[in-house]
Amino acid sequence: MGKIKRSPFFDNSLLLFSIVIIFWIITTIDQNIPEWNFTLSYGIKARDLDGILGIFIAPFLHVNYQHLIGNTLPFLALGGLVLLSGRGRFIFTSILSGVISGLGIWIFAKEGTVHVGSSILIFSYLGFLLMQAWFTRNIKWCLVALIASIFYGALILTLLYQKNGISWHGHFFGFTTGIISAILVTPTPAKKKWKAIIKV
Repeated sequence: MGKIKRSPFFDNSLLLFSIVIIFWIITTIDQNIPEWNFTLSYGIKARDLDGILGIFIAPFLHVNYQHLIGNTLPFLALGGLVLLSGRGRFIFTSILSGVISGLGIWIFAKEGTVHVGSSILIFSYLGFLLMQAWFTRNIKWCLVALIASIFYGALILTLLYQKNGISWHGHFFGFTTGIISAILVTPTPAKKKWKAIIKV
């Protein structure tokens, strides 16, 4: 009797929701056991050697439940749209944006500030989707980018102003890295002779 092949939709949903569950577990612990204080201990501390580890951890941390709730739906929606391109591209974009954005925050953000939140990834997914549509000029990806823009295009406006409590640097570097990721992994139609630089 042959094995029943699992749907990619199931696997992608499992991946996304598993990440979100990790977000919620960490925040729940952080909010209920004050002495652990993941945010201050493991966030990205600008230009502080003790804050370098935060580059790899910060996207999983949130200041409070309000911060987490505000990021959960956009993460699921935009992350799910990126997953339509393939799990490899989703993972590559997530890792690249986490590391590059984290470095950008660490170097350029105001000294003494601490930065956390999955908005780094959310902005990278938005940048990826928009650049992928422009690169491929494919109806499918243009529709995906249009949907993302209708619901979350207003996020781009937050790149134009600074506000206390919002990591402007994280949003900017996340969006920029998403664009770079799309350029690296997205081939244009064959007739335009542009192949993906990195195959994932």
